[in-house]
Amino acid sequence: MIKLVEVGPRDGLQNEVRPVSAEVKVAFLRALSQAGYAEIEATSFVSPRWVPQLADAEEVSRQLCEQPGLVYTALVPNRKGLERALACGYKRVAVFTAASEAFSQKNTNRTIAASLQEFAPLVEQARQAGASVRGYVSTAWFCPYAGVIQAPAVYEVTRAMLDLGIDEVSLGDTVGLAVPSQVHSTLQHLLDNGLERPQLALHFHDTSGTALANVLISLQLGFATFDCSAGGLGGCPYAPGASGNLASEDLVYMLEHMGYPTGVDLERLARASLELAAHLGRTLPSRTLARLQAGWQTAERT
Repeated sequence: MIKLVEVGPRDGLQNEVRPVSAEVKVAFLRALSQAGYAEIEATSFVSPRWVPQLADAEEVSRQLCEQPGLVYTALVPNRKGLERALACGYKRVAVFTAASEAFSQKNTNRTIAASLQEFAPLVEQARQAGASVRGYVSTAWFCPYAGVIQAPAVYEVTRAMLDLGIDEVSLGDTVGLAVPSQVHSTLQHLLDNGLERPQLALHFHDTSGTALANVLISLQLGFATFDCSAGGLGGCPYAPGASGNLASEDLVYMLEHMGYPTGVDLERLARASLELAAHLGRTLPSRTLARLQAGWQTAERT
């Protein structure tokens, strides 16, 4: 079975300019929890000064709806964030760095090496507390400042994260410019150098309309874990013109109709996205969501 990691509640909402209340976030998370996901990234324990949209991390986390087989994760940028997440009961947390030195400096004011050095005690502390750790590597194919990222650079940072005790690393096409041949080349390089498929996840953005094609080439290489965002929420604030994450509805539709079971109920997912869109006051970019909504509206009128 394919494993989908829903990142809309954190990665999607963090870039929304209009404030989203904790009540709306909790309702969104509860609706998503009914859709059949194996993993949902609920929030981030980052300073409200940097991400005001997620200032309510504790309030939201206290109201998470537990479901059999569902794991909630939280992004933690530092020790304080980790301690806040553990205090809220999280059993899985995530840390992040980049494959591009330029992006790392712009995004976190740290080198990649400094990020990894800071992660080491965090990973150890999390594991001692009984929590597993996921890692994110941004700009695995393109950087808005440095351009094309070479596969060896991706390998080095991914290998370093795994060596720290991180059990899964999600490789991000942060600006959404990768095409299938580039995805194939990088992933094949990682496999050829000893990394294993279960250690890796893929996180594609759809800026250039290539996200589903990039999923397809990843599937052909045997990868089975993909990040996605309900309705196509999100984007990269450091990359002008970069649109949202790969829409969960579009991904679920494609995979299920290709014979790859995801365990995610498309209708429940879509209704969760539509409810959130109503609160946001705008249409979300998912094509499958638009199609389903149109069908439901037609049925209601007849």
